[in-house]
Amino acid sequence: MKAYALWILIISEGLVGAAPGGPGSPPPDAGSDRRQLTPAYLNELAEELRQNHPALAAARQRTNAAAAAVGAVRTWEDPLARIGGMAASERMRAEEGDLIYGIEQKLPLFGKPRLARQAAQAGLATASAELQYREQVLRSELAKQAFRTALADEVLRIGREDLGWLEVMVAAVEARYRSGQATLVDVLQLQNERSRRATQLETDRELLAQERVALNRLVNRALDSPWPTLELPPVAGPVPYSQKLVDFALKFEPRLRVLQRETGEAEAALELTRRQRLPEVSAGLEARNSTGDGSFRQGMVVLSVNLPWFNRGKYRSDIQREEARVAATRHEREDYELALREELRGLTVRIDAARREALSYQSEILPRSQTALASARAGWESGRNPLRDLLDARRMLLDARLGESRARAEQYQRLTDLVLCCGLGDLEALDMLRVLPSDLSSQTSTSTKP
Repeated sequence: MKAYALWILIISEGLVGAAPGGPGSPPPDAGSDRRQLTPAYLNELAEELRQNHPALAAARQRTNAAAAAVGAVRTWEDPLARIGGMAASERMRAEEGDLIYGIEQKLPLFGKPRLARQAAQAGLATASAELQYREQVLRSELAKQAFRTALADEVLRIGREDLGWLEVMVAAVEARYRSGQATLVDVLQLQNERSRRATQLETDRELLAQERVALNRLVNRALDSPWPTLELPPVAGPVPYSQKLVDFALKFEPRLRVLQRETGEAEAALELTRRQRLPEVSAGLEARNSTGDGSFRQGMVVLSVNLPWFNRGKYRSDIQREEARVAATRHEREDYELALREELRGLTVRIDAARREALSYQSEILPRSQTALASARAGWESGRNPLRDLLDARRMLLDARLGESRARAEQYQRLTDLVLCCGLGDLEALDMLRVLPSDLSSQTSTSTKP
C-alpha cells in the first residue's frame, strides 16, 4: 500500500497563511491540545481506519471468498459409483451375473475447467479492485472530514476571540455611558451583538461536536471520544489541468479500475458460457458378478455423452445474456471515463478558485480589514466616528477571517477529491505531472500564482 504522501507535497508547497486575530482578541489557549493536519497525523488516522472500519473488513472478507472460489474450481469432478441387481430367470442371472456395479468419471475436456478457473480469477481481480476502491474512498472521506472538523475548530476559535473582543467593547461603552460620552443606544447595540455572538458560539460548539462524531465514526471509535483541536494546513500550491493528469487518472482512478475488472470478469463468463454448449463426456467401468457363487461374469467400458439437441435455443440465450453484460460493462466504463474527464477539469478549476480566494483574503482583504477596524476603533474612542462604523469594521474583519478559513478548507477538500480521481497515495507523481516541461503546453489558465 502506498504511503499517503499527498499531503506532504501539498503542505511543502503551501504558503504560511494563518489568519491573524482581530485587535483586542485574546491569544489562543497555550495549554490546549492542538494538532495541525500534517501528513504524519493523517497517515495515523488512515491506518486506524484501515484496521478498524467494518466496511473494509467486509470488503476483505469478500476478497477472501473470491480467492477461495478460485481454489474451489475442480479439474476432475467427483466420480459417480453405481450398484444394482438384475431380476431375471435363475439361469440368466447365473450366466450373466445379477450383481451390477460400476464407476463413472466426467472427463475435463474442451478446456471447461480452465475457463471456469479463469472466470473465478477474474472475480477475484474484481473483488480486489473493489477493496482498493473502497479503501481509497474511505481514506478520502476521512481526510475531507478531518478538514471539515479543522474548519469547525477554526470557526469556533474565531467566535471565541470575537466574543472576547465584544466583552471588552461592552465594558468600554458602559464606562463611556456612565461618564456621559456614549448613548444608551450604543450600549444596547453592543450588548445585542454580544448576545448574538454568544448564541452563535453555542451553535458552533454543537456543530464541532457533530463533526467529531462523524470523524469518530470513520475510525470506528466511540462516538463521544475526544479529539485535539485540529488546525488547517497553509494554502497549497496550484494544480494545473493537463493531459498528463487526465491520462494518469484514466489509468489509476480506482472506480475505473473496478469497471475494467468487471469487464474482464464478464468476458471470462462469456467464454465459459460459449464452451458450455459442448457436450459433457463421461467414461465409466461396469462389472457383473453372480450372487450364487460370487464369480465374475462380465465387464464393460462405457462412454456417455449428453446430446444438446433440444436446448440449442437456451444455449444461444445464455450466450446473448453474457454478451449483453459485456457490452453493458464496456458502456459503463466509457461513460465513467467521460465523466472523469469532466470532473478532473472541474476540480482543478475549484482548487484554483479556492486557492486564489484564500490568497486574496491573506494578502489584501485581511490587512485592509484589520486597518479599517483599528481606524474605526481609534475614531470611536476619540469621538470622531459613530459606533456603527466600529461594528461594521468588526463584521468586515470577521467575515474576512471566516472566508479565508473556509477557502483553505475548500481547497484541501477538493484536493482530496483530486487524489481519489487520480488513484494516488503518493503525490510526488502528481508533482511530476505538474512540473514537467511537456505539460506546459497543455496547461490551462485556471491557475494563478500569488
